[in-house]
Amino acid sequence: MDVYEAVTSRRAVRGFTDRPIPKEVLERVLSAAAWSPSGSNLQPWHAYVLTGAPLAELKKRAGERVAAGDPWDEQEYEMYPPALKSPYHERRSAFGKQRYGALGISSEDWEARQRAAAANWDCFGAPAALFCYIDRDMGPPQWADVGMYLQTVMLLLRAEGLHSCTQMAWAKYHKTVAEILSPPDELILFCGMSIGFEDVTVSHARLGRAPLDETVRFVEG
Repeated sequence: MDVYEAVTSRRAVRGFTDRPIPKEVLERVLSAAAWSPSGSNLQPWHAYVLTGAPLAELKKRAGERVAAGDPWDEQEYEMYPPALKSPYHERRSAFGKQRYGALGISSEDWEARQRAAAANWDCFGAPAALFCYIDRDMGPPQWADVGMYLQTVMLLLRAEGLHSCTQMAWAKYHKTVAEILSPPDELILFCGMSIGFEDVTVSHARLGRAPLDETVRFVEG
């Protein structure tokens, strides 16, 4: 698979089979991803990979919190601006309509939307999950470095025939994740990433992208 195919075939998959992933595949991906760019070579990412019994225990604990109606943990970072302006607000709204529309869920059916969202805590059935942390004292440039690292991981997973789904949702249950991983106090959980082989029987919406002239300006001589 070439780079262009990896980029265009990558998407947030929300339905995985339970087919196990060989550890050597994950090691190969993450070893190569270590070459992701970062300012002054800080490499500010801290990744934890869960499979097997530890991942099953995390899913169980998170599922119990959902079933009990536990409130989310306090936010450690702002996921979105409080008021998204145009065109970002429209793009986010379109995402919601396409995402839940593919599942046959109307915008008014809040309970069904909540049930669909709860699949996050099962990692959409994936047999492996990566949790990415960053030091609390790092700034926006280092958070950007972490984003580049995660993108590199996702593209390398595609090269291995795997899919993924990054999930900021896990930051809402960061205390439960910490119960399993025991990260140092100086780290913040940025996101989780479900990893596995796609379950092709699960309906999904292939979301479009803004036209090039909406996001790119060529300044030519």
